Amino acid sequence: MTRIAPSTAFAELSTGNLGQGDRINLGVAAIMGRLPAVAEALGSLNAALRTTGTLSPRLLELVRLRIAFFNQCRSCIAVRYQSAIDDGLDEDAVCSLESPADAENLSTAERSALRFAELFATDHLAIDDAVYGALRKHFSEDELVELGLNCAIALGVGRLSATWDVSYDLPDASGSSERFAPWNSTSVIATG
Repeated sequence: MTRIAPSTAFAELSTGNLGQGDRINLGVAAIMGRLPAVAEALGSLNAALRTTGTLSPRLLELVRLRIAFFNQCRSCIAVRYQSAIDDGLDEDAVCSLESPADAENLSTAERSALRFAELFATDHLAIDDAVYGALRKHFSEDELVELGLNCAIALGVGRLSATWDVSYDLPDASGSSERFAPWNSTSVIATG
């Protein structure tokens, strides 16, 4: 049971034909659906970033998953998006998120974006001219805005989702006492 009841409008939806990842996402959307106009606006923002952005789905998924670790949002950690898988994301890359600065299977651009994402999630005031200088070696000004907005959405919505405890329909936890992490958790695929 979640800490906030889902919108009654979602109770009538049939989830039988949805995959597990999409059902997890629907759990978060059902709570946001209590404010339909806001949920629609957030959905439109996400759609605009996805359709007009130039950053690769793989990069954005790596960034989202790294932030999910710091948020300790179990639903965010469990889900992998099909567009990122289609763009080359595999579990080896996800496992690299445990220590991205040392990962040989991540590009220098990905490592730079992941450093930004980590600081954004843990110590945003440490993001200084040097951090942006490192990012500018790989990303345009527009891409920096796109990266920042994706980080802001992942951080804010992920932390909120973690407080709602949207944990039904998640893969079984490993039973470990470790913090949940993309690299030590079972994953499921969602469309998008």
